[in-house]
Amino acid sequence: MTTNANPAALTDKELDETVSYDPDRLLDALIEKFQLKNDAALSRKLSVAPPVISKIRHRRLPVGASMLLRMHEESELTIAELRALLGDRRKKFRISDKQFKPKQD
Repeated sequence: MTTNANPAALTDKELDETVSYDPDRLLDALIEKFQLKNDAALSRKLSVAPPVISKIRHRRLPVGASMLLRMHEESELTIAELRALLGDRRKKFRISDKQFKPKQD
C-alpha cells in the first residue's frame, strides 16, 4: 500500500488493502478533516466526553453505531467511508437470534 499523508484521502484500492481494525486511523482522519489539534477538540466537535475518544483510541471501547452516526453527521463522510477508515470490512451485520425471541415468563 502506498503511504498517504492524508488517511481520509486513501483511494478505494488502498482502503481495500488496509484491512486491520485501527480506530487510530479513523480518529486521525477526522482530526485532520476538521483541522483540529487533538482528541479533546475532536470530542468537543462530536459532542462526546473526552474519555470516550481516549477509550476508543486505546481499544477499550469499540466504535459503536451511535458514534459512527455522530461522526457521519459532523463529517459528511458516508458510513461506508468511516467504516473503511476504521478497518471494518464486514458486508453484512448479524443480529443475535436471542434479541428476537419472546421472553418466557
